[in-house]
Amino acid sequence: MGASPALMGFVLLTVLSLCLLPESVLAITRHYKFNVELKNVTRLCHTKTLVSVNGQFPGPRIVAREGDRLLIKVVNHAQHNISIHWHGIRQLRSGWADGPAYITQCPIQTGQSYVYNFTIVGQRGTLWWHAHISWLRSTLYGPIIILPKRGIPYPFAKPYKEVPIVFGEWFKSDTEAIINQALQTGGGPNVSDAYTFNGLPGPLYNCSAKDTFKLKVKSGKTYLLRLVNSALNDDLFFSIANHTLAVVEVDAVYVKPFETETLVITPGQTTNVLLETKPHYPSATFFMTARPYVTGLGTFDNSTVAGILEYEKPLKFIHSGNSIKKLPLFKPILPPLNDTNFVTNFVNKLRSLGSAQFPANVPQNVDKRFFFTVGLGTSPCPRNQTCQGPNGTMFEASINNISFVMPTTALLQAHFTGQSNGVYAPDFPTSPLIPFNYTGNPPNNTMVSSGTKLVVLPFNTSVELIMQDTSILGAENHPLHLHGYNFFVVGQGFGNFDPNKDPAKFNLVDPIERNTVGVPSGGWVAIRFLADNPGVWFMHCHLEVHTSWGLKTAWLVLDGKLPNQKLLPPPADLPKC
Repeated sequence: MGASPALMGFVLLTVLSLCLLPESVLAITRHYKFNVELKNVTRLCHTKTLVSVNGQFPGPRIVAREGDRLLIKVVNHAQHNISIHWHGIRQLRSGWADGPAYITQCPIQTGQSYVYNFTIVGQRGTLWWHAHISWLRSTLYGPIIILPKRGIPYPFAKPYKEVPIVFGEWFKSDTEAIINQALQTGGGPNVSDAYTFNGLPGPLYNCSAKDTFKLKVKSGKTYLLRLVNSALNDDLFFSIANHTLAVVEVDAVYVKPFETETLVITPGQTTNVLLETKPHYPSATFFMTARPYVTGLGTFDNSTVAGILEYEKPLKFIHSGNSIKKLPLFKPILPPLNDTNFVTNFVNKLRSLGSAQFPANVPQNVDKRFFFTVGLGTSPCPRNQTCQGPNGTMFEASINNISFVMPTTALLQAHFTGQSNGVYAPDFPTSPLIPFNYTGNPPNNTMVSSGTKLVVLPFNTSVELIMQDTSILGAENHPLHLHGYNFFVVGQGFGNFDPNKDPAKFNLVDPIERNTVGVPSGGWVAIRFLADNPGVWFMHCHLEVHTSWGLKTAWLVLDGKLPNQKLLPPPADLPKC
């Protein structure tokens, strides 16, 4: 017996109305629970107790779609104070969920919990999460995978499979002890013992052949590799032997695709690449490797992490008796450690996709211009103490010669409650108070000043910021990360920025849009963004040692006039200091 016409009409109407529903209805709320707990992990024949999420190292991946709401309950079972940052998530009006300790929240104390509540608006791609207090992110990190809205394809061919590969840094010692000792003595901290792919150091390290990341692939397929650099202190080169990679996205922003044998990725950045496997079984295996790009004068971990790209054997080869161990192994050739030329050429290829569907909305006019020097410096050794910094001083790092002092209460709370007196000053300088030849011979006086100073921006201010590296204690590539925003990288160059000549060369059409940018060693970078997200937004070097030394500040973006331009009130379970 057939269905009645009335019923058929009702079903058709229901289907049609579902199709016409606003996209937000298709978005869902996803719940995650993060138990922060201690876990024993063995690498390089050495077992250590580390801080983990849910006993996993690296931590669990978060998967969501654009438009979804996330409720992530973090319960702290460890003896350290904890806070977690969702790196690259815009956090529109939800600054309470951003995560940097003492900036947007007090940390979660032992035995306490906090629910991070935010919605993913207008973003899709690879981001990541990590602890944002002291150096705990060395083991507390994992990928965030944001799929496009249902029914919206990638702007490239759909991959056969997607694989996150998170680059990390492994320390045999406790990283908290390492940075605490460095801050006490004023010297440089001990470096890591290995780099890792998804927590595994690989066969080039002692005792680590069994701890090797293996990517098993089929011939003639396309794989999307979601790469994240979660290393504490090192930019990394990455390559897969005898294979070309197509870069299609960085920092969860689609780019004009381009092919490369090797890529470079700073701490804090993500890069999505398409790997096309060989059309036929190659009767070989291939190393994928990463090692540091080094610009500063300090010591560094000069080692290489290797993983293995392994092709699935067709049936006719399985019976031939050739084991994987007998197959030839190809190794990639990475650029020299200090190859700034390669890095410059690589980043110059990055361009926003800039399509009608994914436009590059570059601010064409500028309301406020800022010029920030970024680099190292010193402070005097305390009395009756010997210090291990330059000439018996203590290492510091600064922006505009101000080394940022972390407050003991959260800046966002102080701002929201109108109790900022004695917590922060709203007078961060827009340019260096004493100009000098930034990339020439460094001045004799390398001492920095210190304070908790913020930049205040009215809502919807269009900002242009020049970040200038200095040669004080050595020029260096500084990956600067801005919370709560993406920005457009409209220009960069070497030497001192020239305000009369350089702006004429800015790309205001399709510059790369991202959340973390390398300030070139001995050079400058220009970024633009629209301050349309009220709150207090941390900006810092993503080399953890430089952040510890004070290379950080925060932008206070004021509320707009309309209700949807105001920061929402804090949640009831916001941690207390």
